[in-house]
Amino acid sequence: MKSLAFPAALALSAMIAPAAVSAHDAQSGPVIAPASTLLVLSAEGRSTRVPDLATFSAGVTSQGKTAGEAMTANSADMNRVVAALKKSGIAEKDIQTSSINLNPIYGQPVVGPNGQVTQEARIIGYQANNTVNVRQRDLKGFGKVLDALVAAGANQVNGPNFQMANPDAAQDEARVAAMKAVRARAELYAKASGLRVVRILSISEGGGYSPPMPVMYAKAAMADAAAPTPVAVGEVESAVTVSVQFELAP
Repeated sequence: MKSLAFPAALALSAMIAPAAVSAHDAQSGPVIAPASTLLVLSAEGRSTRVPDLATFSAGVTSQGKTAGEAMTANSADMNRVVAALKKSGIAEKDIQTSSINLNPIYGQPVVGPNGQVTQEARIIGYQANNTVNVRQRDLKGFGKVLDALVAAGANQVNGPNFQMANPDAAQDEARVAAMKAVRARAELYAKASGLRVVRILSISEGGGYSPPMPVMYAKAAMADAAAPTPVAVGEVESAVTVSVQFELAP
């Protein structure tokens, strides 16, 4: 059996094994005729879509002299933020608490004339934080939602991460493109080698849905803008890589 292995970068390297195949070799890979050649190729297929879903996080950080005051203030602020989300059309199922934190705030230590610390830093207050993860399905109104959050008291907004609510169709399109590319490449190598593609021996898949990197928002001044915060949704991409083993023969 002869074996030709070509990576996705199309490096023209060949591996030719003896015609005789041991029982161990037969179990570790596909069995082909002694006069055939094994060709291993990889190819990538891609498809793009306009996203129809965005995820982001919104939260409130509040302070108080005591832990209770900080939590009470934070709860009141966060209730207004959640109410603003619902008023903007976000369904309750698309709002999920992701973190609640309470931490002490320390003052500066007291340092004497000789540079020695005469009094260690003491707790002078507390800081509470509550954050929710949100799924935004109406992307046209996304900017208005962000502005409404800030107006309601949100002082932490991160995102968005655009994606497809159902990426299956885009992934299938990428799979078809990958298989067409790898098959065409196999035909090219077979023709260049004076051989023909007999059959496909195996197919393996890698890759998948690939959303873009999130864009970060954390500007309390957004609510002061005359127009809604601009949000460009762009496109998201699905990429699938297939590795295929072909049997070539004269």
